[in-house]
Amino acid sequence: MLEFDEMRLELTHMADPIEQLKQSMDIDNIIIKIGELEKQTLASDFYEDMGNSQKVLRQISQLKSKKGKFDSVYSHWEELTTLCELGDEMEDLSVIDELSQGIEKLKNSMEGLRLDALLSGPYDKNNAILTVHAGAGGTEAHDWTEMLLRMYMRWAERRGFGVKLLDELEGEEAGVKSATILIEGDNAYGYAKAESGVHRLVRISPFDAASRRHTSFAACEVIPEIDDEISVEINPEDLRVDTYRSSGAGGQHVNKTESAIRITHIPSGVVVSCQNERSQIQNRETAMKMLRSKLVEIAQREHYEKISDIKGVQKEIAWGSQIRSYVFQPYTMVKDHRTGYEVGNIGAVMDGDIDGFINEYLKAASLGKL
Repeated sequence: MLEFDEMRLELTHMADPIEQLKQSMDIDNIIIKIGELEKQTLASDFYEDMGNSQKVLRQISQLKSKKGKFDSVYSHWEELTTLCELGDEMEDLSVIDELSQGIEKLKNSMEGLRLDALLSGPYDKNNAILTVHAGAGGTEAHDWTEMLLRMYMRWAERRGFGVKLLDELEGEEAGVKSATILIEGDNAYGYAKAESGVHRLVRISPFDAASRRHTSFAACEVIPEIDDEISVEINPEDLRVDTYRSSGAGGQHVNKTESAIRITHIPSGVVVSCQNERSQIQNRETAMKMLRSKLVEIAQREHYEKISDIKGVQKEIAWGSQIRSYVFQPYTMVKDHRTGYEVGNIGAVMDGDIDGFINEYLKAASLGKL
């Protein structure tokens, strides 16, 4: 039947791209690597070195997750191919809609794997530490920064990532001056890094009695969470540690104790803070991890051989060029100035639907267009 012939042809044409995906994801070597690592776990002294055992188990989990994504795509393709053959044989047109929807879903899954394959940076697979900062503009900029924070938290939830608020400095009247979240999941940094830069908002301000149109700016900074096994030498004498009372949720304990921590790396001026853990000790540990991650990322990006070589780098990287504009009035549009990608449904974007922007950025970066 003609309907099934078209479906069969489309599925047949997917065979080669799926095989290319298998090769680009290096699935055969992943299978070998999983076997080698699992063999290590069978050793009688495997758990004596907890640091190494956790590292090995984490590697196994990541490799199995990657292989599982490919296996799911391949199995779905086989199921649809079988369904197409059976439907044609039985002349059952009732499965046409199911086949059509299944093929579209399979295309989306394959596109997702192609993007995963582009994430080959040394830290792309890591968790991401994302910070938003308000630009000039007072309450309007603070409100915009809070809107961006919500957008990124919703995006992370939509992708199935874990999200944890590490630090938040509220604005005097509304919104936030700055906030930091930890996004946990496979390739979280690889995707979130596309958002680093300045974000511009154009709208009629709800805080302006004259209902005038305002332009506000906020900056997003994304760094990878660096694993403990990566050695980073930070001179304690280069650090200034300040404690203060947390301003976020936490009840009476927050108001009575100086549990929040702010750490300044004096040579570079890099500042990190954490206030949302349960104790000062936990806040300090988290803040130090954030500092290590930030310094390692700067050292790699700026080609420093040692952390101690970083001098005032933050002054150069505090604000990047404007990467995206969000227009609420006189029309609705969100446009990425790096790739030219734009959408008109600004409500969906502010609710976390930003994968289109991220995907276009990754494609352009892989082609050397950025």
